[in-house]
Amino acid sequence: MSNVFVNIALSLDGYMAPEGMTLEHWDDPEYKGWAGKWGALMSWIIGQQYFRENLKLGPGGETGPVNDQLKHTTERIGANIMGKRMFEGGERGWPEEAPFHTPVYVLTHEKREPWVRPGGTTFYFVNDGIESALEQARAAAGARDIRIAGGADVIQQYLNAGVVDELEIALAPVLFGSGRRLFDNVADTVPAFRIDRVLPSPLATHLRYVRA
Repeated sequence: MSNVFVNIALSLDGYMAPEGMTLEHWDDPEYKGWAGKWGALMSWIIGQQYFRENLKLGPGGETGPVNDQLKHTTERIGANIMGKRMFEGGERGWPEEAPFHTPVYVLTHEKREPWVRPGGTTFYFVNDGIESALEQARAAAGARDIRIAGGADVIQQYLNAGVVDELEIALAPVLFGSGRRLFDNVADTVPAFRIDRVLPSPLATHLRYVRA
């Protein structure tokens, strides 16, 4: 069966997104400095060769262990799951060829027909909960794995359901002070994890945890 894994970047003080990174302030990058903070959080990925290729940003970029890990992580994904908040931000910010190249299951109360994008990404809008989204993602992924992409609330729900097999976290040496925390609202019953791999780099420490 496919593994279910979380793959995200995280600030040193535990935030997935800085305060102010909302649709209401999307066109105001200076609001609480959210754009600069987000850029610092994601700076480790911007220069990677595989990332540039995947988003068609042109040739060049860094190679090495981080690039290899990024390539491996991306290529293992057979389906993605995300929440409406993440989708709405991405709908405004992603290029026409969205960067997933898989089916993406969006948890939402909104009724909407599938949204097909160039490059193999189709967004499906799931109205009947996290279990239904996971069941559909498993069927679509086949032998490949399922990524819980975010946001924090969606990850917390899947952690609390006990279905997450792995956590991949790029821990960036930046401090947000406020925003959306990854591990708020996590139940005591969440299964234990153990450290599987640590890959250091100047812009992030790449951590992989698996179910103990």
